[in-house]
Order: sequence, then C-alpha cells, then structure tokens
Amino acid sequence: MIILKIGGSILTKKDLAKPEVDYENLERIASEIEESLHSDDLNSDLSDGLIIVHGAGSFGHPPASKYKIGESFPIEDYPFKRLGFAEIQNQVKKLNSIICDSLIKHNIPVVSMPPSSFVTTVDKRIYEFRLGLIKKYIKEGYVPVLYGDIVLDEELKMAIISGDQILQYIAKILKSDNIILGTDVNGVYTKNPKNHKDSKLISVLTNLNQIEELESTTNIDVTGGMVGKVKELLELANLGIDSEIINANTPKTIANALQSKPVIGTKLTSKLEEYNY
Repeated sequence: MIILKIGGSILTKKDLAKPEVDYENLERIASEIEESLHSDDLNSDLSDGLIIVHGAGSFGHPPASKYKIGESFPIEDYPFKRLGFAEIQNQVKKLNSIICDSLIKHNIPVVSMPPSSFVTTVDKRIYEFRLGLIKKYIKEGYVPVLYGDIVLDEELKMAIISGDQILQYIAKILKSDNIILGTDVNGVYTKNPKNHKDSKLISVLTNLNQIEELESTTNIDVTGGMVGKVKELLELANLGIDSEIINANTPKTIANALQSKPVIGTKLTSKLEEYNY
C-alpha cells in the first residue's frame, strides 16, 4: 500500500486575497495518478491500495491563523472559537470537494474522509482515529482521500491536524509499504533552496543527526515546516516504512514515483545497504 501526500502549496495558490485552487497542477496530478493506477507496468506497487492525503494550503492556513487555533483561550472566547472551527472545517471541505471532483473525472474511485468526523487529539496529537472504515474502503478497491483539518482536542477544545500527522498515523497502523510526499521543492536540502544558491540536495536521510543543523526548506506554517515532516518520516523509517520527498511541481514525477521508477528527491530509509554513496 502506498500513501501519497500532496502539499497544500502544490494544490492552492498562496498570497492571494482569497483561497484559490491551482487547477493546472491539480489536473496534471490527477492525470498522473490515473496513469499509475491503470498502468500495466511491472514496477507498479499500487496493487495493494492507495491512500491520498492533501494539505489545506490557502483554504486552511489563513483562517487557522486568524482564529489562533491551537492556542489556549478563556472560556468567554469559546463562541468566537467555535465559529472559527466551523469556518475552517467548511473551507478545507470545499478544497477537498474540488480535488475529489478532479480525481473522479480522471476515473479514480475516490471517497472523501473528513478527519473532523472521526479524529480527536490531545494537545494537538492524535488520540482517537477510527481506521476501520478506511480499511474497508481499501479492501473494496476505493481510494480514500483525507486532508489537513480542524478537530476536537481534549485539552485545547480544538486543534489543527496536519496531513503529515495523518499520514504518519495511518502508515504506522496499517503498515504502509511506502510514502510519497509531494512538495514544491526537489527534497531536503542543506539550506533553504529558495534563498540559498549554494544549497545541496540530500539524496538519502537515515537519522535525525543529519538534519539537526539544517534550515527548514519551506516557510514555517501552522502545521510546521520541512524539518518537522522529516522527523516524523524518519520515525517511520525506523519501523521499516520508507518514504521519499519529491517535487510535485515537476511533470511526471508523481507518476514515476507511484510506479517505483527513479525520481529526483530525498529518500528516507533505514536500509543503508540498498544505496550506493
């Protein structure tokens, strides 16, 4: 089973007055997933199922910041916060609906699964996650689609749950074979490649010591930057679940990764013997 995570920065346009989908990227990615699902290529690893997780991008981050979700607050602010919960949940649901529309048009039998309907957290970390229905949909040949969402939190009343935390939890419990993380850069770099011309791509990461001194390769947002993603993926690597970070802005990269073909990126693994240096 493969879990494909597509970052919100790929599917939405940021720095705009209102949320907007990047339809060009969405249609291309949907086409690449369709190609991979229906491929007869012997390299394809999709026979045991696919789960798609996507970020919230410009649909979720601005309102989450506006309502200061994740911060403690006095009880008299609860009505205001509840309104924020509703607004955020509605916005990310809109994005998910648009994404699922595109995937269905490309003959992908997706089923939307809003985390706010079956996930709760304690201090921003997953506490309850009902996986039974996800397993049932996969068994029946569907492609579950989950996304960054706002959920009830036992300590903070409400919290943002990132797509990265969702994929880590699912991968660990369902024993995923591989994770593909589509971002807006080629992988993990020694420095932020958007700001430093001398940055170098790290092709393989095997332990946390390699990233202690690294800058985050993306802007820090309410769910954390690249360093946070890498730490969670390395935890999975220690359990035998490999992952790779690739550039989803580059055509054919997702298609090739889903079909286990070589792509430019960063591999996170504990299996050192498989790689030449």
